[in-house]
Amino acid sequence: MSQLTYTSPCMARAQRKKQIEELEGLRGKRRVIVYVTGDRQPNLGTQIAGDVFPLIYDLLSKMGHIPELDLFIYSTGGQTMAAWGLINLLREFADSLAVLVPFRALSTATLIALGANEIVMSRLGQLSPVDPSVNSPFNPPAPQQPGAPQGFLPVSVEDVRGFLDLARADREEGGGGLKSEEVMADVFARLATDVRPMALGSVYRAKEQIKMLTEKLFKLHIQESEHDRVAPIVETFTRKLFSHDYLIGRKEAKTVIGREVVDAPMEVEKAMMALFASYAEDMELKTIFNAEGALGKDNQKVVNFRRAYIESTDGCYAFKTTQHLQRVQVPTAPQMPPVFGINIRPVGDGWEREDS
Repeated sequence: MSQLTYTSPCMARAQRKKQIEELEGLRGKRRVIVYVTGDRQPNLGTQIAGDVFPLIYDLLSKMGHIPELDLFIYSTGGQTMAAWGLINLLREFADSLAVLVPFRALSTATLIALGANEIVMSRLGQLSPVDPSVNSPFNPPAPQQPGAPQGFLPVSVEDVRGFLDLARADREEGGGGLKSEEVMADVFARLATDVRPMALGSVYRAKEQIKMLTEKLFKLHIQESEHDRVAPIVETFTRKLFSHDYLIGRKEAKTVIGREVVDAPMEVEKAMMALFASYAEDMELKTIFNAEGALGKDNQKVVNFRRAYIESTDGCYAFKTTQHLQRVQVPTAPQMPPVFGINIRPVGDGWEREDS
């Protein structure tokens, strides 16, 4: 059995540690902690979650209490409540918090950014709406594959709200004018036929929770006299942009959020992008995983993936997945030529310390 070879973790760690030190110097010797979750396709994406709190606590404890802290983040999202927990943890150790956005800081990562005193964005930096999708056993069933357990389709808060808004549209706007209580009751009954009432209840709670979180996170770092700024920001990030896929670039972020969004100076941007490039290379984010290509001429192989990082100059944790790939013959009719497929067997998943 052969195994894929990678750059030595110690060599990669040494390079990133040097890059983090350089970024800290350019930021006026602010301390930097990194949280990167990969989005490699297919099926190798990783999400923000609460399992990282003890790991981040460990790195923060080594720093001690500091006046100013930078969180370098790249993520396409995750558990919304993890944003609240993470911001509160970081603020236990720092008087002021900035979030550095080299590229994607979407969904839950946007929530995290809204909880910072300052959002430092590169020209490539992106935020997004924060409307969540609800996953539960009460959701509509997903198409089932033979031999696979039953899955469920995620229900988007905005999709449910959009359906009800369509039903309320005025006649003059071409929406049918469904305004009477009787008609709306029928519309809701039809919706509850496709999406079970328990799932709709979860959608409502998620909608209210995300508004609450957005408001509470932003109020953490502004004066009470400025609380009138919050409602329009909450409305924009939770409703006005309609699609969860909408991308908010740096210029629009300044318009929507205000003075908290700042341009990364050119040297800081270069350092941010160089550090991100190191993670992208290590996690192979630009490469779509192909089992046939990974096997090559071998019949079986163990492959390793680094899917997320939590890192500072004081230490490093990597989330790793190990899989066993094996070429197997697929049963066919006797007169047919042999057909081969690849069996992928999980071997291990979890966070590991990777200090040099």
